[in-house]
Amino acid sequence: MKRIRTFGISACALAAAMLALPAGAQEYPARPITLVVPHPAGGTSDILARTVAAEIGKTLGQTVLVDNRGGANGTIAAKQVAQAAPDGYTLLLATASTHGINPTLYRKISYDAAKDFAPVALLATVPNVLVVGKRVPVRNLPELTRYIRAKAGGANMGSAGAGTPGHLAGEMYKNEAALSFLHVPYKGGAPAITDLVGGQIDFMFTTLPAVLPHIKAGAVRALAVTSPARSAALPAVPTMAESGLPGFQAVSWHGVVAPAGTPPAVLDKLSKAIATTLVVPEVRKRLAQEGAEAGTLTRVDFGKFIVTQIGTWGSAVRSSGAGVD
Repeated sequence: MKRIRTFGISACALAAAMLALPAGAQEYPARPITLVVPHPAGGTSDILARTVAAEIGKTLGQTVLVDNRGGANGTIAAKQVAQAAPDGYTLLLATASTHGINPTLYRKISYDAAKDFAPVALLATVPNVLVVGKRVPVRNLPELTRYIRAKAGGANMGSAGAGTPGHLAGEMYKNEAALSFLHVPYKGGAPAITDLVGGQIDFMFTTLPAVLPHIKAGAVRALAVTSPARSAALPAVPTMAESGLPGFQAVSWHGVVAPAGTPPAVLDKLSKAIATTLVVPEVRKRLAQEGAEAGTLTRVDFGKFIVTQIGTWGSAVRSSGAGVD
């Protein structure tokens, strides 16, 4: 009887302990996962998210739902995920805006990009490209720099809006080359590119996918990419660093983060599933079509990357004078 009673107490204790344990790698995921995208459907962020979501779901054996929550440069979606339960079932598609630019751009931001999230994986990097209209008589970055100086502040640069990666890449260029030019912010990249093609603005920095068809059609001329290495989509176009600005980098990127406090076992399982997804040929092909390159960072290195991005983009925001209350 004594043995039976002892066994009974141990069983109860074991059951209680199991109930108290957080969801671990073996139990996770037990239901669909939501990936919150901080931009509307149809854009690069949405396309990349949907490209990887299906494959991640196959690896994990659960559906990964894409939930578009655009607005306020991604702060609405970021706040939602920061406040979600840290159980691995609500994730955020982090971007250069949500986890690079916004921490400095917004004076009263509703989340801490470094402390409120746990890094999972870098999905892809997307280089910005410096393009000029056909009417601008330059073929490379040094020629553009001389052209801008000759116009003595009269040159103008378009962007998808104040505080966007393209605008801030232009600010980096301005500071490093000691230039003066007029910034013309638009409400989105499409109208800015339209005016670039039409000759209303001289040049702009924009994401490669947005302008690649115009480059191929000869409507605009690509001078340099802002990534550390040349883009496979434009192998003949040099980097900004190769063109005379050593160390210049202004890369748009997309990654996955979870709410802070998510169990490490869950984060590891997600990270491994994403790594598996990023080597699938069909996924890599789709990323390449968007001018993106698959991420290769470990979960720890992705966390360090985010901290670096906050500093890099923050410096550009401060030098531009941009700010949102």
